[in-house]
Amino acid sequence: MLDVYERYPQLEGIRKEIEAAADLLVKAAKKGKMILVAGNGGSAADSEHIVGELMKSFIRQRPIERIVAETLIEVDQEHGSYLAMKLQSPIKAIALPTHASLSSAFANDVDPHLTFAQLTLGWGEEGGVFWGISTSGNAKNVNLAASVAKAKGMKVLAFTGSDGGELAKKADVAIRAGESETYKVQELHVPIYHYLCIRIEEALFS
Repeated sequence: MLDVYERYPQLEGIRKEIEAAADLLVKAAKKGKMILVAGNGGSAADSEHIVGELMKSFIRQRPIERIVAETLIEVDQEHGSYLAMKLQSPIKAIALPTHASLSSAFANDVDPHLTFAQLTLGWGEEGGVFWGISTSGNAKNVNLAASVAKAKGMKVLAFTGSDGGELAKKADVAIRAGESETYKVQELHVPIYHYLCIRIEEALFS
């Protein structure tokens, strides 16, 4: 997957940051820590896309742990073998924009800017990663959640445009895609997060 830099030569200038993000994510995933992903609009869709690559097989086979497979067969004689054969080992990740009932309740009752922060307070854990996506870097709800993540002992990974905004300032690693127009930033985010998901998967399931 190093050919991502050949296929997208504009990423060469942020190669150091991309590799640092890979190391950060791999470290958390190897420890079984939670990766929380958040964004708005197109970045919300990217959040779900990322989690979709992490929670199931992406480019590699991910057989479940033997002890889990054996226990499934033991507890369910009818379906256990099928479950053990078909299920795939996940990398723990949650997309924060997907929880409509909880988010809308908190937005209505408390503050719509704090929904991601509330979810991060609930699911965030020390050693995990908060992966915030904001093309401007200034999405208020993402930035407030990043503050909660830091208070919880999580690392903060920022995906932004060239400016970086407030999110880049809060991040342990900030990946500033070298564009300023929203759709162009998003177009660069996709190959970067695909590369990162592959790096995590290769590290855990080689």
